[in-house]
Amino acid sequence: MTEAVMDFSSDTVLATAARQIEEAHADKAKRPSIAGFFDEATNTVSYVVHDPATNVAAIIDSVLDYDAAAGRTSHGSANLIVEYVHKNDLKVEWLIETHAHADHISAAPYLQGELGGKLAIGRDIIRVQDVFGKLFNAGTDFQRDGSQFDRLFDDGETFKLGTIDAIALHVPGHTPADMAFVIGDAAFVGDTIFMPDFGTARADFPGGDARELFRSIRRLLALPEDTRLFLCHDYKAPGRDEYAWETTVGLQRTGNVHVRDGVSEDEFVAMRTARDKTLAMPKLIMPSVQVNIRGGRLPDPEDNGVSYIKIPVNAV
Repeated sequence: MTEAVMDFSSDTVLATAARQIEEAHADKAKRPSIAGFFDEATNTVSYVVHDPATNVAAIIDSVLDYDAAAGRTSHGSANLIVEYVHKNDLKVEWLIETHAHADHISAAPYLQGELGGKLAIGRDIIRVQDVFGKLFNAGTDFQRDGSQFDRLFDDGETFKLGTIDAIALHVPGHTPADMAFVIGDAAFVGDTIFMPDFGTARADFPGGDARELFRSIRRLLALPEDTRLFLCHDYKAPGRDEYAWETTVGLQRTGNVHVRDGVSEDEFVAMRTARDKTLAMPKLIMPSVQVNIRGGRLPDPEDNGVSYIKIPVNAV
């Protein structure tokens, strides 16, 4: 399909998500409270999302600080989340990853140890594990079945955050495993789309696909126009002085510089493909993907008790 207007009338999962959002708009008790934590070193936004009625919370796309030159990890960014959770007496039930990030290492295992909760990601992480397991020559000890995570979400799976309804939407393109998580009236869309003045995510990683990305974005933009969208990154588009990470479906449809209404699939694919050829690999892609396909855990220590990050030479 090459038209910008796509027909999602038979998408029952999307219809369920839309009803959930509309019900949350009509009833404030069905809307979550959301706190964003911006890590400028990686331009990543992590979120603590909770149900005000029960204080049940989810942490989405957390960041482990990593000094690549020294090969050292630390927990400054994650500890801001720990402090927030304790200060607000929240009960963490979910640690959600929208995908296996290529630009930062997940702090989910650390936060799980500090706060509890189930670690979750989309089921197609298995495909990503297979591709990158081969790239990093991870060997047979590395399980490529998603078992590093407590829950693998399929498209359309529903769950609860306290009393608030939530649903997972598969939105591949940036990677095969990307998921958007709609909690009440708020959609956490990972790297699928950025602020309207910055555009969209790249689609040239292994398993990425610009055509799939377009269709995933248009699926998200078929949600009600006042759906709140929370993004995983911001890079401050030219002319904008402040970081931003919250927008709406309506603002994206009218103003996204890459994929607003009226842009066809073929136009988008041509733009995205040409643009991706100009982009350098993310600085932390090698450590990030290698760790994140393990659920945020470092590779097993070798016989000297030290974990090592592999860097494949001339392989990407």
